[in-house]
Amino acid sequence: MVTLLGVVACGPAGEDEFPSEQIEIIVPWAAGGGTDQTARQLAAVAEETCGTGIIVSNQTGSTGAVGFQAAATARPDGYTVGLATVEIAMINHLGVAPVTPEDVRGVMQYNFDPAAFSVGSDSPYESIEDVIAAAEDGEDIRVGTSGTGSIWHVAAAGLAREAGVEFTYVPFDGAAPAIAAVLGGQIEATSASGAEVAPQVEAGELRPLVVMGEERLDILPDTPTTQEVGIDWESGAWRGLVVPNDTPDDVVQTLNECFREAYESEQFQDFMETQGFGMVYRDAGEFESYMDEEFERFGELIRELDIRAE
Repeated sequence: MVTLLGVVACGPAGEDEFPSEQIEIIVPWAAGGGTDQTARQLAAVAEETCGTGIIVSNQTGSTGAVGFQAAATARPDGYTVGLATVEIAMINHLGVAPVTPEDVRGVMQYNFDPAAFSVGSDSPYESIEDVIAAAEDGEDIRVGTSGTGSIWHVAAAGLAREAGVEFTYVPFDGAAPAIAAVLGGQIEATSASGAEVAPQVEAGELRPLVVMGEERLDILPDTPTTQEVGIDWESGAWRGLVVPNDTPDDVVQTLNECFREAYESEQFQDFMETQGFGMVYRDAGEFESYMDEEFERFGELIRELDIRAE
């Protein structure tokens, strides 16, 4: 049950100032997952910073397309906000749905989780250079991912392309079974988020070899980035807020300001750190540009490697 915290205020022309009604955040993924958790935590804080009630609804299906489309076609008044994830920049190229970043306006990005390439702790590969050298020598490097066409598959494929080698990709129903397959010796490596592999790394069962981000992760501080090992490739999952294309500029600005205040709150930052989610902020214009760049970049890679979602 959501308690409405907003107070209706009247502007100089006698119209209600925005926001004067409840805001809905459409999450394109199931309740209880990482994206849903971050959305609900952000919404809980933003009820205070935005001054109105905020509910989260889960509209799932077609690799996020159902929720993305619902957000894109909503009434452009700011009272329906979409939770955009990296898949909005991928699913059109994968042949899943015609939705693209061009269908929405950015409000802000609040998260980025780079992919981590990991092997078992008993693996002969001590570094990503070892893996690349083995692949160059013709060894079959089987990499477990959370499904064909998933971000972790595409991230690993981009890494291989930049390194000039080929891997064999083994799809699983999520990161957990892929990690289990590495631990069981069925495959050589896995591509997943740092947060997903951190428990096994801490337990001494997995050895992360490289993180595909600009900076090292706090939860994997000894793992180098791709840039550090000379591979020009960064990739991972990201999350942000979007609205329909025709949403007025002043409404987008108001949403950006109040949700940024929630993003900067100690409560939200503590939650993200505790759960292992990376924090990256981009404002409305920066997030739009970033989504467009990701759309172009993934399109080139997916076409070149002829990747199609299962």
